Amino acid sequence: MLAVKQLGHVGLYCTDVQKSKNFYTQILGLTVTDEDPEGRIIFLSAQPEQEHHEVALCPGRDVPPGAKVVQQVSFIIEDLTALKQFYHRLKQENVRIRSIVSHGIAFAIYFYDPDDNVVEVYAKTPYKVPQPHSEEINLELTEEELINIAEASQQKVS
Repeated sequence: MLAVKQLGHVGLYCTDVQKSKNFYTQILGLTVTDEDPEGRIIFLSAQPEQEHHEVALCPGRDVPPGAKVVQQVSFIIEDLTALKQFYHRLKQENVRIRSIVSHGIAFAIYFYDPDDNVVEVYAKTPYKVPQPHSEEINLELTEEELINIAEASQQKVS
């Protein structure tokens, strides 16, 4: 069957492109791969050597504040250690966090970008847990304690 291979990129309309650029580069660590000198579009990548861009930022968001136009933008990160590091960075930068959860198959932090789009960073686990599954977690727990939570989720459905 003919099917797409994977998601290429997400384009987001922004109220303040430079503010969004700062957020995605400074908070998430994305790299600017290209930028229109007139500010019409900024291309960002997590892996600029392999992928030109996963995110494109454009001016022109013209919806009322609080309008929901994007369900979420999700980024895979290396591991649970990196997730904890992102958690501390988000807190340090006063980024508004929506939730921190275990999905069994992954640990995730959901938070808001400058335009109130929901952004997720998540670290995969080796466990198979039917979705949707979500339970609040505390990232102050040890990694071993967190892994035990995900493993217990798999055992509940086995």
